[in-house]
Amino acid sequence: MVRQREFDTEKALDAAMHIFWEKGFEASSLRDLTSGMGIQRPSLYGAFGDKQELFEAALRRYNTWHASRVRSRLHGGTSVKTAFRELFEQIGIEENRKSDIHRGCFCINTMVELAPHDSKFAVLTREHQMYLAAIFKEAIEYGQQRGELSGELHAEALAQSLVVSMIGLTVMVKSKPDDAFIKQSIDMTLSLLDGGK
Repeated sequence: MVRQREFDTEKALDAAMHIFWEKGFEASSLRDLTSGMGIQRPSLYGAFGDKQELFEAALRRYNTWHASRVRSRLHGGTSVKTAFRELFEQIGIEENRKSDIHRGCFCINTMVELAPHDSKFAVLTREHQMYLAAIFKEAIEYGQQRGELSGELHAEALAQSLVVSMIGLTVMVKSKPDDAFIKQSIDMTLSLLDGGK
């Protein structure tokens, strides 16, 4: 008879996600993980496999949550331009003003830490970037259908450019740049929605 797990695997995975998000793969020890997840090492291995398998599960969970959050932000308002501005300002200005640790984006952190030398994580992070670009493209095309954005804009190329800018902004905020620098950069980036005017 198989013994049932005595802990909530969803909560444990959420805890692991936050530990990896803050510390990265290498700096997160098994002691950090078992302590934060509230489980013993055998339970971790039994439920999630080794540390790398746990990290992959945590990253996939984050990517699903992050994409859902971005989509809801871009599709929740009446103006596509306003939605993009609020998204970029939340990433750039609001995060920059926080006094605690700037965790950035778990997926982007993984792209920097692991993707250059691990093909599995190169694929996972690239897939998330492509999915975000698809979400951005949907929002741009919605703005075009409503007449808010020019129909002459190349929605796919514009979406990809905005994703690249968002990734750069997310990384830059970790060094706490000047707010004016960030705001000017956001203004210039979002002028692409007006055809670069």
